[in-house]
Amino acid sequence: IVFFPTALESGLPLLNPYKDKSANFRHGANFAVVGATALSAQVMAEKKIVLSFTNSSLDIQLDWMSSHFETTCSPDCPVQLKKSLFLVGHIGGNDIIYGLSQGKTMEELRRLVPHIVHTIIHGVKRVIGFGATRIVVPGTFPKGCGPAILTQFMNNDSSSYDEYHCLKELNNLTIFYNDHLQRAVEEMKKEYTNITLVYGDYYNAYMWFLQNAVTLGFDKNSLQKACCGVGGEYNYDKNRKCGAQGVPVCDNPSSHFNWDGLHLTQAAYSWLTRWLIDDMLPKLNCHV
Repeated sequence: IVFFPTALESGLPLLNPYKDKSANFRHGANFAVVGATALSAQVMAEKKIVLSFTNSSLDIQLDWMSSHFETTCSPDCPVQLKKSLFLVGHIGGNDIIYGLSQGKTMEELRRLVPHIVHTIIHGVKRVIGFGATRIVVPGTFPKGCGPAILTQFMNNDSSSYDEYHCLKELNNLTIFYNDHLQRAVEEMKKEYTNITLVYGDYYNAYMWFLQNAVTLGFDKNSLQKACCGVGGEYNYDKNRKCGAQGVPVCDNPSSHFNWDGLHLTQAAYSWLTRWLIDDMLPKLNCHV
């Protein structure tokens, strides 16, 4: 699973989606699915959380990966994959977003976190079983800073917001999740001493950007407004999303942090990627 700005910023080719059977997979493959969760649809249903985009959870994507390897490099996969970089995620954040959007309490979501982390770690172990020796396991971005969430949970209590106008409670939930995942990765390192495992600190990359956005040339008045969107304080309306007829795009996307209320602009991802590469590359024992 590959974060495309990381490839672009590293001078690497974009990876074709696994489902495109006519694609060239010489440089690798992308198994990600929009809106996918770490937990299976069945487990989410047991938690009374409905998946609206896809049922292709992490395990299903890893099943695809297994099938892909069987047809492309078996039985020499371990030798070939030893030279590859695997990015497992980021994926657990969607589980939290679905829960938030369906009215789950903070306590319910905190109880969900260990299950999400266990599933991701199980997925990482499967990837190691395929032959991977160099793996990045990303955390998730702050959940309290994006236009969609800020619109949904907007309130008049100034104490709910931090200095960057992010919702404190939702960012604290994100920190709780990331701490669990990072500790799990550290525990894995003790078990898999011959594997390079690196935690991808997406949260601090994001917060670094908010602290430095103006210096980097971004419009300070639009950091939490969608470039492609319409309506409200954050230029986001869930009923009139980016791509719908009549929904405008800002004049200069490269000066905006957020693209559509849910995703960042390419310019923003580029800066986050630079931070992440500087942070992770020394730990990966590889060069780009």
